[in-house]
Amino acid sequence: MEMKDKTVVLTGAAGGIGAAIALLFAQQGAQLILVSRNPDKLEALNNELPGGRHIRVVADLSAPEGRQHLLEACGGGVDILVNNAGVNHFGLLQSQSESQIREMFELNAIVPVLLTRALLPQMRKSGFTIVNVGSGFGSIGFAGYCGYSASKFALRGFTEALRRELAGSTVKVLYLAPRATETSMNSPAVVAMNKELGNAMDSPHWVAAELLKLLNKSTGSRYLGWPERFFIKLNGLFPSIVDKALAGQLPVIRRQAMAHEREGS
Repeated sequence: MEMKDKTVVLTGAAGGIGAAIALLFAQQGAQLILVSRNPDKLEALNNELPGGRHIRVVADLSAPEGRQHLLEACGGGVDILVNNAGVNHFGLLQSQSESQIREMFELNAIVPVLLTRALLPQMRKSGFTIVNVGSGFGSIGFAGYCGYSASKFALRGFTEALRRELAGSTVKVLYLAPRATETSMNSPAVVAMNKELGNAMDSPHWVAAELLKLLNKSTGSRYLGWPERFFIKLNGLFPSIVDKALAGQLPVIRRQAMAHEREGS
């Protein structure tokens, strides 16, 4: 897909993956509508981007007024929506608060659905592309990530259903599933856990490049990383095998989850 002069709404723009996407798209000549709850990070990001025509929207998209603020900034001229905003709270379910669980479902699943619904009327008038940024944990339920996995499973299901609902229209619905990524979302305990389990962590810039490849392909889903892609397919066919494989990791996950709790206390 030619990105030059495309108008892109990018939620979660100030985060690690979001900032990498913003830089790559701006280098490709896109005009960005950058959305974040953090005005300072958003301003710093905008100052680093080439192009100089980008719009900053400081908004909490979980609130109706925040979504309305974004819609007003769009002005009816949007080509691509990247639902990238998300949050993750690592920890055993019994130790997580209700507010943490609600926040994950709200930002990871409900906001993309509501924002997409709000933009659909203008999307269907001309060609439009939606990219939902999910996770490998949206296909494999992983201990320590019950709420996060559930919210990303929901996002993947929404993507699949919407793609089928809009079949034959000018709207394309895509899904990107990164694996563990080097961002500030990961606490020291999560980094230590991934290292101990041998889980690779990708750079945000590599993930952004993979998202651009998905846009160029303009169809379906893209799951990142090996052996993660293999386990996703295996989990779909023979989940009991994956149950047994992941059971051996549980002591490490529990220990690091407790360390994460101590970090936050």
